[in-house]
Amino acid sequence: MTTTWIAAHRTAVINPHEGFHLFEPRSFTDQTIRQTLRLAGGGDALRVRLSNRYGKEPLEIGGAHLAVRTHGSRIDPTSDTPLRFLGAETATVPVGEEIISDPVELPISAGEELTISLYLPGDTGPTTYSAVPYDTGHAADGNQISAEVLDDAEELPLGHFLTGVDVLAPEDTRIAVAFGDSWIEGAATTPGNDNSFPAQLGRRLTRGWIVNQGISGNRLLTDEVGEHLLSRIDHDVLDVPGASHVLIHVGLNDIGLPGAIAFPETGQLPTADDLITGLTALADRIHTAGLIAIGGTLGPYEGTIYDGVDTPEGQAVRRQVNDWLRGPDHPFDAVVDIAAAVADPDQPARIRAEFNAGDGLHVNDAGAKAIADAVDVTLLDL
Repeated sequence: MTTTWIAAHRTAVINPHEGFHLFEPRSFTDQTIRQTLRLAGGGDALRVRLSNRYGKEPLEIGGAHLAVRTHGSRIDPTSDTPLRFLGAETATVPVGEEIISDPVELPISAGEELTISLYLPGDTGPTTYSAVPYDTGHAADGNQISAEVLDDAEELPLGHFLTGVDVLAPEDTRIAVAFGDSWIEGAATTPGNDNSFPAQLGRRLTRGWIVNQGISGNRLLTDEVGEHLLSRIDHDVLDVPGASHVLIHVGLNDIGLPGAIAFPETGQLPTADDLITGLTALADRIHTAGLIAIGGTLGPYEGTIYDGVDTPEGQAVRRQVNDWLRGPDHPFDAVVDIAAAVADPDQPARIRAEFNAGDGLHVNDAGAKAIADAVDVTLLDL
């Protein structure tokens, strides 16, 4: 059986130097950071991806280890394995680039949790980061990459530098990339439980899997929190090894953030035609690359607690875009009615109470499951 490298975990990242930030970016000096992830798929070996995509200076990696987490920042010391880069245990990641570790011969299955520890000896500057990591990470002073538990560790609400894991799998393995905003990323689901709707959908699949490239606050048409979808599609979708399908939810930030008090000067409200043109361009890019494009209706958000996000004008745009997505003229291979899966039947512009994460804009674990359960898995014929 011929094997090749297939993406088994992905995390989309944000530029700490540009745009609006939901969380304050940070840097590290002479510290160890320990972060955990869960693989969506398995294989006979793995390799880890580290990114300095938005760094202003070369990133010095003084050591990197892989282990199995037991709890919090604690690892199973018998599983602790150094990562190497071109045979060396240290590496420098150039500005704007990403490095991939040497392969680790380690048979691994879908759902297994891995912890990556990085020792960062120099000043990293503001890090290339993700706003919603799989679980809370930890940082501690000095080189503690092999420590069973980090001494005097602080919690890290963001993910730093770690952008993916590939596994060595059969070459006919195919995967879907979930691409979009917080509804994709799973911003309001329980940290560490892997309960975003793409993750819960992935557990319904009998072959292949789904990797998540959502960014909370992300837009279709303009940069603000992360590069917009039409800008980042090459790196975050088309360059993902094994990708055959793309599952999309985007547009709520385009229509909600322009009125948000917390987001000053975020541009004008787009028209429905603007979003339809952008979604059509996105589908065309996916099709040109030979991939299957699956659209998603824009989720309900009436009554959200965030000042200025819910406006009559924005709601009108959402209705028009969803009517188009539910009709016969959209360019997607299929459309998942995400909105209908979680809408209050008596007030369809609102999230059902049992699915509301508490802010009226995001779904909780149960809401994410409702979306996952609403997807016809035959659409993902991986």
